[in-house]
Amino acid sequence: MFDKILIANRGEIALRVVRACREMGIASVAVHSTADADAMHVRMADEAVCIGPAPSSESYLSFPAIISACEITGAQAIHPGYGFLSENANFVQIVEDHGLTFIGPSAEHIRIMGDKITAKETAKRLGIPVVPGSDGGVPDLETARKVAAEIGYPVIIKATAGGGGRGMKVAKGPEDIDTAFRTARTEAKAAFGNDEVYIEKYLQRPRHIEIQVFGDGKGKAVHLGERDCSLQRRHQKVLEEAPGPCITPEERARIGKICADAVAEINYIGAGTIEFLYEDGEFYFIEMNTRLQVEHPVTEYIFGVDLVREQIRVASGLPMSFGQEDLVINGHAIEARINAEKLPNFAPSPGRITQYHAPGGLGVRMDSALYDGYRIPPYYDSLIGKLIVHGRDRQEALARLNRALAELIVDGVETTIPLFRDLLQDEDIHSGEYSIHWLEKWLARTYGN
Repeated sequence: MFDKILIANRGEIALRVVRACREMGIASVAVHSTADADAMHVRMADEAVCIGPAPSSESYLSFPAIISACEITGAQAIHPGYGFLSENANFVQIVEDHGLTFIGPSAEHIRIMGDKITAKETAKRLGIPVVPGSDGGVPDLETARKVAAEIGYPVIIKATAGGGGRGMKVAKGPEDIDTAFRTARTEAKAAFGNDEVYIEKYLQRPRHIEIQVFGDGKGKAVHLGERDCSLQRRHQKVLEEAPGPCITPEERARIGKICADAVAEINYIGAGTIEFLYEDGEFYFIEMNTRLQVEHPVTEYIFGVDLVREQIRVASGLPMSFGQEDLVINGHAIEARINAEKLPNFAPSPGRITQYHAPGGLGVRMDSALYDGYRIPPYYDSLIGKLIVHGRDRQEALARLNRALAELIVDGVETTIPLFRDLLQDEDIHSGEYSIHWLEKWLARTYGN
């Protein structure tokens, strides 16, 4: 087991890893930019190292700064959290070349799953169901027209190196394909430096379902059920829950086994998430995230496991502490992502927190690095907290979320707390009857945007 772990991240996820390290008796090292000198993860870690100025490119994304911090402090391993360098295969290779351990999958697996086309080809080879689409990238407009006609409209054009909704355009019919193809390529080039795109069937009312998997790197893997992440704005998740309200036990067992068998076959190590679009009882592979997810707490709640602890264990060479037979769902959990954003346009709202009070009580967990007087810097993601609740069933979890939102106080900046209070008044939320397109339409009706 490691004696000391460096956490190459910030905010609530860095604090989350600090807590796991402390429970395991492992010393933790926080890294921070000059803008984060007074951040909570810096205060709570055993050691802290400033690695550069505010811009991420000069601090949290700096390979030399992070490796140097390991050498200075004697840290043996690096936990990347999510975002930043968590899915950077080049960084993983450099970490290993310096004799350090990356707490996550191999550089090879990150590379395979980091490219949308390679990931889809790998998924097909491993028996994971995929959305009908082009075989690889689509080089020109003429090919795009032919592929779209073969698949059948509507189709969606996606950047192979894409993410966050950039480089994605829908063509509802043949009259749309030319503009959609050119626009997607232009956006992909601007956002990722790579204009390669591929084409898939566009599903009408799918849900976003993701399967949590975990492997030991030695051919053993399990699944920890699914999360429903269908409530999204501009392809960004807003609220997540587990288990999915539309998934049957039989469907869960079927797709879960497919995913667990797939990652076991490639000797995947650590936490990963295989994401699907789900419609009419069928699952269609989107991508695999080779890291811990923002929404991992809902899975922890219903299975009673600590995924970060398990990441650290297997990275150190220990076996997984549970098998598939040990993983039994208990109740229902929901997570609301609290952002420092001003409604109705969701504009970032950095500033000083004048008052903060986290909700409590049975079945309530608040993952946040906020405190009274903390100044939210304007340089990073606007996520400031995750409110997670657990109940015996979905209705109890919703009632608990409503109660916890009423207790949560974040003054000094604008937040998305009112959004969730409004959402919980809608009957569709309580019935669970919504798709990935539902929230955009609801926002247009409710806030006019």
